[in-house]
Amino acid sequence: MNTNMDTSPSPDSSPKTIRIVWGSASAPTKMASYDAALAEAGICNYNLVSVSSVIPADVDVEAVGTAPDLGPAGERLTVVEARATTAGPGRVSAALSWVQSADGGPGLFYETAGEMDSADVRTRVREGLAAGQELREWEFGQPADRIETREAKSGRYTTAVVLAVYGESEPIL
Repeated sequence: MNTNMDTSPSPDSSPKTIRIVWGSASAPTKMASYDAALAEAGICNYNLVSVSSVIPADVDVEAVGTAPDLGPAGERLTVVEARATTAGPGRVSAALSWVQSADGGPGLFYETAGEMDSADVRTRVREGLAAGQELREWEFGQPADRIETREAKSGRYTTAVVLAVYGESEPIL
């Protein structure tokens, strides 16, 4: 009988998590405002790889605001991204809505963004999510969403982002 058995869970048995993060910022250039918004969300040190909007089965989705440490700087991070940038004056909004299957099966993200207020962006993202649900024969639970809105001052670029971050970073090379 082997009494030295490792009873810790295997890496594949731990719960998988998609984190919802968000941020907004203003800066003198379009790219600087985007980088600053990503910094507010805690993911400015990663290379983002966008994917379409399907949530795998048996995954937890958590709205966290700012991402924890997800690995070394420069690695690849898989995301679904809602992003809008404008030159002020004006307003910019980004929205991400999601719904999961009622039985732990797959789910959907829908994103929208633009120069609109939070009510308009919420309406648009929920309409998109409903249209996506109609395409699938899954029984869905209740939808949720996160909206980031920010006023843009004259002479500055402003970016709003909301992202679904799949797991942790992975080496890019």
